[in-house]
Amino acid sequence: MNTPLVNASGNASGLTPAAAAPAALPILPRPSAEEFAAVLEHGAYMPLPQFGVIDTTGDDAASFLHAQLTNDVQHLDAANARLCGYCSAKGRLLASFLSWRSGDTIRLLVSKDLQAAVQKRLSMFVLRAKAKLADASGEFAVVGLAGDVRGALSGVFDALPDGVHVQVDGTAGTLIRVPDALARLRYLWIGPKAQIEALLPSLDGRLKHVSPAVWDWLDIRAGEPRITQPVVEQFVPQMVNFDVLGAVNFRKGCYPGQEVVARSQYRGTIKRRTSLANVAGELDTVRPGTELFHSDDPGQPCGMIVNAASAQGGGVDLLVEIKLTALESGSVHVGAADGPALRFLALPYGLPAEV
Repeated sequence: MNTPLVNASGNASGLTPAAAAPAALPILPRPSAEEFAAVLEHGAYMPLPQFGVIDTTGDDAASFLHAQLTNDVQHLDAANARLCGYCSAKGRLLASFLSWRSGDTIRLLVSKDLQAAVQKRLSMFVLRAKAKLADASGEFAVVGLAGDVRGALSGVFDALPDGVHVQVDGTAGTLIRVPDALARLRYLWIGPKAQIEALLPSLDGRLKHVSPAVWDWLDIRAGEPRITQPVVEQFVPQMVNFDVLGAVNFRKGCYPGQEVVARSQYRGTIKRRTSLANVAGELDTVRPGTELFHSDDPGQPCGMIVNAASAQGGGVDLLVEIKLTALESGSVHVGAADGPALRFLALPYGLPAEV
């Protein structure tokens, strides 16, 4: 089996081909009109098999992760969750996580297709630290809830999070509020699998059970990119707006790629960002990792699809990393300069003016 190349500072240069993708994420069928409507008009829940869970335990768990990830894990408290990235030595994202504390454990939610490789890579650098990483996906279920769901959730949790990335722990697990999408509330519920499976039927009378593909669409409409296998090592964090989303702490100490990330931030070199778009087609032809081309410069790509999901109004909604100059005029197309044209939409948050 191939092993990661390690540079002089001890940072591996990338995920190994052999370990990178034990199982690709499946292409999820297009949700029905009723499933989209349930989220927008009422409330819905959806089990989320596209995520895995990594547990980090031990006296040095926080300090170890703090030295590996782009956000402040050392001072992560029991009331909040944080988005963070994991970079190569070149500052390119290998994975994205939602991190939070549960008792003495720091839990990481990660795209399922990256979990094994990322967990293995992180474990390589534990060395003398008192920290251990374990795959907790078999023990925990992950459920997304969106829309008018507070009443139903109040029957499961004694209290509900009152702000984005606020979390509460209860006997049924952890509930984390994540960024709204299309002005609809969204929550992640992570807890013991058997317990959640026993409780979910109690939601059926109040919420509609919908496809996990709806969650992928809502993440895109929230403007929150997720690193999956097809885009590993393609972007520095700012290219996917992680600096805007609070996933990078520029005051913390070193982590792999920190110098590159900091240099991009402070030297005015951010010339690419992630935008929201829609394109005609289906997910079998519009996939993450597909390059984008501009009508005025068909010979070289101007960007790449980061995430894609079937859209409520038809076609596919996308988060696309793209040269900012490509948004000024002309048109942007998928796969080739004569491919399907993107229709750009407004992100739910503002981006800083780039110099």
